[in-house]
Amino acid sequence: MRSRGSAVLIKNQSVALVKRVYSNHTYYVFPGGGVEKGETLEEATIREALEELNVDIRIERLLITIFYHGTQYFFLASILEGDIAIGKGNEYRDKERKRGTYEPMWIPLNQLPSIDVRPKEVGHYIKQIWRSFI
Repeated sequence: MRSRGSAVLIKNQSVALVKRVYSNHTYYVFPGGGVEKGETLEEATIREALEELNVDIRIERLLITIFYHGTQYFFLASILEGDIAIGKGNEYRDKERKRGTYEPMWIPLNQLPSIDVRPKEVGHYIKQIWRSFI
């Protein structure tokens, strides 16, 4: 199993998430993906933010590491350029929607307790510390 890097982007008391609808389940994930050969975790996170959210980001610091289907690293990041929109990654090119739908969006931090954020550990962590982002 390969390592994964994900971005935690917080702006105006909201967090950038990707709304997923798959097999009649609706949930939210942090933008990110697997590290490709020759890439650092930070480079993978930056690439995935561009592919999934259509934004260029800067990594600020590592927030949390969890172990789920490999090691997943979640980085606090900031947007350098662009506005969140549908990206150009493979998930958006699947015309048949075999992997479900993907919709990037800003979710107010105070709404995190009422939605299904995955992985749950990271959602809980952000819920616990979100007041420090105000």
